Amino acid sequence: MSNPEKIALLTDSTADLSAEMRAGKPIYTVPLKIICPDGEFSDGVDIFAQDVYARLRRGELPRTSLPEGGVVSDTLDQIRADGYEKVIALMLSGGLSGTYNMVRLQAQQREDLEMAVFDSRSGALGLGIIVLQLWEEIQAGAGWEELVTRRVPHLVDNTFPFFSVDTLEYLYKGGRIGKVTALAGTMLSIKPIITFADDGQLQSIAKVRGRRQVQDKILDLLRQRFVPGKRYNLGVANGGAPEEMAEFSAKLRAAFPDYEHCWEGPLDATLSVYIGDGVIGAGIQFLD
Repeated sequence: MSNPEKIALLTDSTADLSAEMRAGKPIYTVPLKIICPDGEFSDGVDIFAQDVYARLRRGELPRTSLPEGGVVSDTLDQIRADGYEKVIALMLSGGLSGTYNMVRLQAQQREDLEMAVFDSRSGALGLGIIVLQLWEEIQAGAGWEELVTRRVPHLVDNTFPFFSVDTLEYLYKGGRIGKVTALAGTMLSIKPIITFADDGQLQSIAKVRGRRQVQDKILDLLRQRFVPGKRYNLGVANGGAPEEMAEFSAKLRAAFPDYEHCWEGPLDATLSVYIGDGVIGAGIQFLD
């Protein structure tokens, strides 16, 4: 593996990169915290999306919190111990979480690592596929300057994820969306399609009636974003809907057959607190 400048990638648990997806790659993740009535847990370590769905069904409302400062500094120590000298950190949208700011402040205190910290203005597969693509580019020979001045900003600006949510109840209860929209959503079996606004907050960009129309609507939104002639990657995610994701992934690849990579995976526990289960999402990322 070519990585002459010894660059590591740092992200957080909301990037939805499983241990299998990170295997053999210098991708490090710090877990966000999930606070439940019976204690605090670390996303992807001792609590997973399935656990959150079960808690929500029991009527619990878990809360989320930043990674612990000590965990971030320990992770940076580990990166240094593993022989890396430079770190590109790409964190969950600053519009949703203070994680980016926290990591940025820690980076300023490190004299043993050269660090560039970015707000992804995204999350879940939007964040995860940027990190995976950066590793592809490091292996292909992209250097530090090129990556931090051009490639990371380009990928942040040109990665477009869309998610359906089955219910707006948890977004509303978690203070992440306005009342009116939530009420309309629950009354009419309206399924909103959510994306990230330019400021990194969640916004409802479209609505469909009933689950069956969700996949077609997301494909439609991706087609509107499509630019012929550009190279691109695809991403597909699900929260508690793996069969639907498999079906959706096949449709997505048929609609956009010239992709370079199509990455798939389940959602993390942190974002599941706000969106519940029955979620599917897809994104497109333009490389040039």
